[in-house]
Amino acid sequence: METITKSSLHIRCNSLPSAPHPLVSQFQEHLQRLKVSEASTTSLSSSSLSHKLNGSQDLHDYADKLLQLPTTQQTLAQECSDECVDDLLDGSLRLLDICNTAQDCLMRSKETMHEVQSVIRRKGTGAEFTIEGGNYLASRKNMKKAINKALGNLKGIKNDSSNNDNGTLSILKEAEAVTLKSLESLLLFISKAQSKKSRWSTISKMMQPTRVTCDSQDSDANEFVKVDAALQSLTCHKPLSVDSFQGHLENLEICIEDLEVGVEHLSRQLIRTRVSLLNIFSH
Repeated sequence: METITKSSLHIRCNSLPSAPHPLVSQFQEHLQRLKVSEASTTSLSSSSLSHKLNGSQDLHDYADKLLQLPTTQQTLAQECSDECVDDLLDGSLRLLDICNTAQDCLMRSKETMHEVQSVIRRKGTGAEFTIEGGNYLASRKNMKKAINKALGNLKGIKNDSSNNDNGTLSILKEAEAVTLKSLESLLLFISKAQSKKSRWSTISKMMQPTRVTCDSQDSDANEFVKVDAALQSLTCHKPLSVDSFQGHLENLEICIEDLEVGVEHLSRQLIRTRVSLLNIFSH
């Protein structure tokens, strides 16, 4: 029978893997909550989108804290192949690009919406509505192209993702995957409402005294859809209450501002995480 000495026990204990850092458990718990929330969401709203963006920000915050641990930095620096390094850095950069696209789309939406609001408030002429309406439609068309390109990049990231047995790499890829879903939902939310007609000259009809609320509004539709539906009513020569239309514009403005804050905070966290990765792999 083999004699078990204190020395051999000491060697075997040292060879056992150490317990995971508490940050790993916190990350996994937060990730699981986000997955459950994703699965239980039946309809997408601006509030649920803000929750998704905030959740992704927190997840990357956990990941970044893990990257500050000396053990994590040593593991990544020693065990990551050049291909893994390129994959992580390219993925983080593309996430930032998608955030920039979302920010640009939200900003342009707010700007063109403000122009329409300005004409309404000063009771502008039909010609003024036509000009601002044309600018709005042109902006939405360009926005649709930018969003389609960004969604294509999302698909590319998903196809490039590969499984890796390394615990830290797995954590980073999971954080990236959840962020992709949040950003994809955001882009789809923005691009869902695209005007199909350009007969903006009839928008001047809203300045007539008739006060009929738009009957094409879906209470479950997002704020972009509601505004577009109101505009569609105008282009179809349906009378629309100015107050009703202004209400939809104001709700859209609040929606855009909330989403802008969420994307901005997420983008800042993504930058911090990317800087941490660059610092690790540059040494």
